[in-house]
Amino acid sequence: MSQSTLAINKSGRMFWQDGQLIYNGKYKIEKQLGGGGFALTYQAMHTKLNRRVVIKTPNISVQRDPDYPKYLERFKKEAQMLAMFCTDSHPHIVQVFDFFEEDSRYCLEMQYIAGESLWEYVQRQGKLPETEAVKYISQMGLALVDVHKKGVLHLDVTPPNIMLNFNSGIPNSRKAVLIDFGIAGDMSPPSTLSRSFGNKAFAPYELIHKGIRHPTVDIYCLAGSLYYAITGQRPTNSFNRKYEQEELVPPKQLVPSLSDAVNEAILQGMALEAKDRPQTMQEWLNLLSSSQPESNLTKMILAPMQKWLNLVPSSQANQTKLILASDVGVNYQNLENLLKAGQWKAADEETTRVMLKAAKREQQGWLNSESIKKFPCTDLRTIDQLWVKYSNGHFGFSVQKRIWLVECGGSKVDYKTERLLGDRLGWRINHGWLPTANYSLNSTPGHLPSSIYLYKENGWAGYFFSRVQTCKL
Repeated sequence: MSQSTLAINKSGRMFWQDGQLIYNGKYKIEKQLGGGGFALTYQAMHTKLNRRVVIKTPNISVQRDPDYPKYLERFKKEAQMLAMFCTDSHPHIVQVFDFFEEDSRYCLEMQYIAGESLWEYVQRQGKLPETEAVKYISQMGLALVDVHKKGVLHLDVTPPNIMLNFNSGIPNSRKAVLIDFGIAGDMSPPSTLSRSFGNKAFAPYELIHKGIRHPTVDIYCLAGSLYYAITGQRPTNSFNRKYEQEELVPPKQLVPSLSDAVNEAILQGMALEAKDRPQTMQEWLNLLSSSQPESNLTKMILAPMQKWLNLVPSSQANQTKLILASDVGVNYQNLENLLKAGQWKAADEETTRVMLKAAKREQQGWLNSESIKKFPCTDLRTIDQLWVKYSNGHFGFSVQKRIWLVECGGSKVDYKTERLLGDRLGWRINHGWLPTANYSLNSTPGHLPSSIYLYKENGWAGYFFSRVQTCKL
């Protein structure tokens, strides 16, 4: 037995003791966060990075279940799905960092979210104001739009699985993050495990009793979560609505001040029959957004997401026109015109030209380490802000930096890490670097600008993003 000796409690569950080192001392267990029938979760400290994380591992008791191999496959699939979502580093989906084996147990290392679940928050705080509840649920809807685009359903978008981050040390920390993809499945017919799907208080009857999977399941669950957030009460069980003829009490009956639009969005999202609900998450979000003035919706949902991603500096988030500043006399008006017109290829070429001019490397036609280290921050920031603004946060050096740091272990300066970045940004396919970029908003987030290819020396990404960080993009 390794230094991470296991203890077994009376229920037969595996647990690590507080303060215990596991995985050759890489993680220090701080405390157990929870445990269901299948998995246990722990709060731990990554000892080398000094970063708090969550480690999820199967419960030892399920080993006796004849379906244990299927459970393990489901657990692996959860890790793979989260890794797929992490490619885009969505701010409202929990991030996965590693998947490893310890003491013959598979372990999933995930982002630690400082805060509490929506369930706990409402239990402690009481029903939420309409604008606050709509903000959190809309953030979950945006996350699920992306999840559904990848052909995946969450199937348990309920208050216990919606974490609210209140950490004052994190920019714009009052945000919702979707966790626990443990029962998520693709949009194929249900498996034999579907009998365990869903939270009966929030799930539609077709999921609980028939295992039917469709985007309308997530819509029902999310609408039910909004019902709970606004009223402080769980909605009527869908089974009782279907087979006992119990009525769903309209939320406006419980909260008379609730707007008609939100009341209607909840009722449509929780329509008993799937055919009567909006058929896509975006359709339901459109219903919800109609309840808020456009300026308020932007302030509640879109602007906070951009700030958290560091896409737009908060001091300039509300400016309609950027100041095209330069410390070395470079004119960025043409770059702005091209980006504004959506001429991405021409804008990428113009970015190359102005960067060489700002670095005084026009004659050489490429950047070296010294020119990167001395590249004027004002100019780097102007270029980034222009790309971020006119791509609605899809492109920009700050977007690339976030992916470099969060997904690629950006502290490293080696070719392996650079290749990983190339994979994440869509610059590499099938282990080869692409000869040209994809000049479209359909490309991978952070795909443009491609001007950092100007840097020809080994370790180019490390040097470049070190400068991006120094300049506080």
